[in-house]
Amino acid sequence: MTLNFKSFGQGFPIIILHGLFGMLDNWQTIAKKLATEHTVYIVDQRNHGRSPHVPEFNYQVLADDLQAFMESNWIYEAHIIGHSMGGKTAMQLALSYPEMVKKLVVVDIAPKQYQAGHQAIFEALQSLDLATISNRKEAANHLATTITDAGTQQFLLKNLSRNPNGQYEWKMNLPVIAKHYERILDNVQIEEPFQHPALFIKGGLSNYIQEEDTSAIKNFFPLAKIETIPSAGHWVHAAAPKELLGLINTFLVS
Repeated sequence: MTLNFKSFGQGFPIIILHGLFGMLDNWQTIAKKLATEHTVYIVDQRNHGRSPHVPEFNYQVLADDLQAFMESNWIYEAHIIGHSMGGKTAMQLALSYPEMVKKLVVVDIAPKQYQAGHQAIFEALQSLDLATISNRKEAANHLATTITDAGTQQFLLKNLSRNPNGQYEWKMNLPVIAKHYERILDNVQIEEPFQHPALFIKGGLSNYIQEEDTSAIKNFFPLAKIETIPSAGHWVHAAAPKELLGLINTFLVS
């Protein structure tokens, strides 16, 4: 598994992992800010972006992909930052390979199983006939019939690209993601708690991390701190990048 990535800067490595339906470019602005003091890697997880499309998809294989990526790039310890699905990958890496994670930052996701909530998105994406659309506006109009939020529409349309024949296609492996959606909702697997520093950052307008999740976070990550950015929803890095960077930078130097 050779993951697609970009890197910036010099210094102790940071690896950033995007969420479901995302890709590495979602975090490029944050990565460049962090690169003033670090070598920062933004990575497409399997079945996303320009990384390989493969049939297996769960948090253990995502964590194994990242462990292999680190070793192939001569990275034997790093700070890991993950958002949403990427946050669970980051947690699983820390729990499976704790010696490779110096500090862990998890953005707006908890170590628990979630209820399904992306049905409208899957329906909109799967009902779009890519063979018949001639431009991105047609795709946007189709998504808008099901997905009313303009930000979500634009986020999903970043996955749309043209193949060498000029037809549109998804960068993500939509069939496999849909087939294994329940695995994305799964909790991470724990054998021993992660005994290194961890920071969980919650969007104050998001319901992904609840007050009752604190005990689970502490059980998995005994040294964890939990911070809230009141003005942010689930996409914390888009809504409040300055506040997010402030929390991350303070945590990494502490």
